[in-house]
Amino acid sequence: MANLKEIRNRISSISSTMQITSAMKMVSAAKLKKAQDAITAMRPYSDKLTELLQGLSASLEGDGGSEYADKRPVKKVLVVAITSNRGLCGGFNSNIIKQSNNLVSNTYPGKHVDFYTIGKKGHDILRKRHTILGDQSKVYDDLTFENVAEIAELLMRLFTKGDYDKIELVYNKFKNAATQIVMTEQFLPIVGAEGDQAIAADYIFEPSKVEIVKELIPKSLKTQLFKAIRDSFASEHGARMTAMHKATDNAAELRDELKLTYNKARQAAITNEILEIVGGAEALNN
Repeated sequence: MANLKEIRNRISSISSTMQITSAMKMVSAAKLKKAQDAITAMRPYSDKLTELLQGLSASLEGDGGSEYADKRPVKKVLVVAITSNRGLCGGFNSNIIKQSNNLVSNTYPGKHVDFYTIGKKGHDILRKRHTILGDQSKVYDDLTFENVAEIAELLMRLFTKGDYDKIELVYNKFKNAATQIVMTEQFLPIVGAEGDQAIAADYIFEPSKVEIVKELIPKSLKTQLFKAIRDSFASEHGARMTAMHKATDNAAELRDELKLTYNKARQAAITNEILEIVGGAEALNN
């Protein structure tokens, strides 16, 4: 009967775990809807702004070069790793850690690579092997454009002062609740359009192209970083919802198997008791 008690305890434990994972799934599903709407609404604006600035920058032909487009020999690189503050979201964080390490070993071998982390999980793991310039895990407590703009301004200052020759963003791009795409995106220097991708439409610029580019580039960079963090935020809830859904299904399957095992063991115990009673009665009769 001790075996039956052990199985009952396991069934009770798994049932409790199911309640937790199911509740976490529903919470993530509710948060995902809001985060998904936010990134879906923002993405067209961000993409069009980036496209416009790339075309303008290419059409200037170096006449109004920006300090943010200064291409220098790459000696020092800053990687901005965007992860989450919490776990239980499948491979969401580990994929970013893996891609960040690949950048160090494969893309920039022999270069000086530092990290700037957004998200506690990335900070806790990357600091064991790499230099962490700073961490902004608290930005998720109040994810607004103004708070992200402060981070973007810091990154822009580090580049213009010459502390780093290149800044890369590594984050999860939201596709749907079950799919996140690991992105490596150049933040600075800005990437200009090539060849016939430059703006060819007959626009009237007021004021000049140069002034427009210098005014909008900082705003575009802030928007680019905000979009990346928004993408990561939506991806986190999608990954967590999917992970908790699978965990709930696996727990239900394991619980059913244990119930079947429990019933078989209980039937076997009852059968043995009946056989003992019958055997005792036969012995008395004889």
